[in-house]
Amino acid sequence: MTQNIEIAMRMEGITKRFPGVLANDRISLDCRKGEVLGLLGENGAGKTTLMNILYGLHQPDSGKIFIEGKEVKIESPAKAIELGIGMVHQHFKLVDTLTALENVILGIPSEHPMVLDLAPARKRFLSLCEEYDLYVDPTVETWRLSVGKQQWLEILKALYRDARLLVLDEPTAVLTPSEGEQLFKAIRKLTKEGRSVIFISHKFGEVLEITDRITVIRDGHVVGTVPTKEATYPELARMMVGRPVSMDRKPRPSATKIDPVLVMENVQANNDRGLPALKNINLTVKAGEIVGVAGVDGNGQLELAECIVGLRKRTGGSIRIQGHDVDRVMADPSFVGYIPADRQKVGLFLTLTVAENLVVKDYAKPPFTRRGVLRYQAIRQHANRLIKEYNIRTPSSEVQVVHLSGGNQQKVVVAREMSAQPPLVIASQATRGLDLGAVESVHNFLLKERNRGAAVLFISTELQEVMSLSDRIIVMFRGEIMGEMDGEAADINVIGQMMLGQVTEVVA
Repeated sequence: MTQNIEIAMRMEGITKRFPGVLANDRISLDCRKGEVLGLLGENGAGKTTLMNILYGLHQPDSGKIFIEGKEVKIESPAKAIELGIGMVHQHFKLVDTLTALENVILGIPSEHPMVLDLAPARKRFLSLCEEYDLYVDPTVETWRLSVGKQQWLEILKALYRDARLLVLDEPTAVLTPSEGEQLFKAIRKLTKEGRSVIFISHKFGEVLEITDRITVIRDGHVVGTVPTKEATYPELARMMVGRPVSMDRKPRPSATKIDPVLVMENVQANNDRGLPALKNINLTVKAGEIVGVAGVDGNGQLELAECIVGLRKRTGGSIRIQGHDVDRVMADPSFVGYIPADRQKVGLFLTLTVAENLVVKDYAKPPFTRRGVLRYQAIRQHANRLIKEYNIRTPSSEVQVVHLSGGNQQKVVVAREMSAQPPLVIASQATRGLDLGAVESVHNFLLKERNRGAAVLFISTELQEVMSLSDRIIVMFRGEIMGEMDGEAADINVIGQMMLGQVTEVVA
């Protein structure tokens, strides 16, 4: 690095308070031109709040922001975009019913207001797709795009507005490994052009691979900034969590129950486009075991989970839970604990409080209701117990869930679904977007459920965590089960072959 370092952005003494929470406490950091700055921290550490301030979504209580050496006031995202700042949020800001191209140009003033001429916009959009190797069909409605393509679309939307500083909040949480490599290739091209990237992630491996420097935030404070070449996994974990954290395979007692809880026979189902997503799935999950489902995202895992919990109709086959047809079982939500892949759209009512979200499955039952009237004292007591047990970081049980960090929102879902001790737990991408400490907590909760005798189906695109957590592993490819193996003896190379569609001998 030369002595003449050009600073693209500098934040000095940024402080931000919310009711009952000091989110950012005199934070200072800078991002240089042409570099990738990694931003690490636990869920709730203040990373996203800090970046929302940079993007004009929040206003700081105190502190200053400088863009290319000039102090600026960023009152809104429109002002941020004007200053060359783009942000891709962890939870996408797209209009599902609009096409990809319509999402990109949304909010940009037209040269001819009375006429919507998409031809020039389409030409520029496609040139960006080609330049950064992030192709998205401009004519497709956004809801029809895979989550990976929606991620490309958010990035292309920022580049269309000529962002010189791009903030990526958990950009690989929804990407396959190959899509992740594609993203890194695009990031390297951006920095070679002199643009800057702030890369927020919980995945140490990718932070060490793609960044130039790493700033670690804990409890609203900057713990330190280190050059990536000098950083190590243990040091970053200690800085981020404040204690050693292990993702190694955890010991567990042998299962004492072997009764089948979930039995699927020749199950078939279609995806949202009406195409076959599940093809003659045969699967049994027994009491006291965790069955991991590995595979690249989009190979039927979502449809598998939704069929089991009754959110998607089967086109063939049968599903039984404890011997009962799934359609009858779903009348009683206590049979299944479901952690969905999308906590915000499926798992939570964002405008309800933490306490209300924790009882949405049982609010009509005692002790939460008496003679048709909600008993709020009982609801709050229940919530406070779960907040403590599951270490949910919230000022109180009366805070709306929308104001919690992504990791703490996930803990609300986990607490609600597991506290009833259901015989079957379906965990779909349960650790997506979570920090190292939160991932470890979710793993421990799932192991606790397994050890008490629940059957756990654990669906994840993170191969390492599937191997560390599962008693048995199945691999899905294009809606089919390619093979099965013992979790303890699993071979990562064999699993990788199955993920690519190569049939491998089943390991008992």
